[in-house]
Amino acid sequence: MKTHCLFEKHCLITGATGGIGLAIAECLWELGGTIHLTGRNVERLKYLESLWNERVHVYCHDLSVKESAQLLLKEVFSKTSSIDVLVNNSGVTKDNLALRMTDHDWDSVVYLNLSVPFFLSQGVLSGMLKKKWGRIINITSVIGHKGNAGQCNYSATKAGLCAMTKSLALEVASRGITVNSVAPGFIETAMTHSLSQDAKSKILEHTPCKLMGSPEDVAYAVEFLVTPKARFITGQTIHVNGGIYMGG
Repeated sequence: MKTHCLFEKHCLITGATGGIGLAIAECLWELGGTIHLTGRNVERLKYLESLWNERVHVYCHDLSVKESAQLLLKEVFSKTSSIDVLVNNSGVTKDNLALRMTDHDWDSVVYLNLSVPFFLSQGVLSGMLKKKWGRIINITSVIGHKGNAGQCNYSATKAGLCAMTKSLALEVASRGITVNSVAPGFIETAMTHSLSQDAKSKILEHTPCKLMGSPEDVAYAVEFLVTPKARFITGQTIHVNGGIYMGG
């Protein structure tokens, strides 16, 4: 039975209309949190708002557009004075071999996957510092640790997000704020559904568990990190990948 450890706490989740974001939102809502969801699909957001009916606020923002992160925070802070839990889950891929990758492909991925999480973390910190409590969780990727051909931009941002997690954790640990990352492996989402059967077979061949994870597998790791049971964990990356990567 879940405890309501997030009662009267406000949680901001980006990329909330996708499989992983939605699963995270559901977990935090079940812990008693008031959830603030952002994404680009307005119809999906409206559906989620009607689904939970209470303790939910939705915001339609394309965070890949410059200044959108600041506009989102302004809108969020019109509903609440502070955010207690931030889950940076939004992200994008624009794959290509390094020789063919355009400046736009590089810059747009770096902005959404790395700059936006920094801006949002920066924006919620003052409220967390005043309360001497907060949880920031960055959703990274196994690719940030093992690399992948054709994803120099994506892998760099996910590795950078893990490094940012450690640095920020050091800055705020003494004030009751923890900062951690969750690095999913291959998860059954709309993105992996588009893979060919051959590609899926190759992934499973290299995954010791011989299956793809579910969005809930990622959400349960996030759920743990926001509970009192994880109060002594900060600056860490939790790998949720079925054993496809076991590095430190």
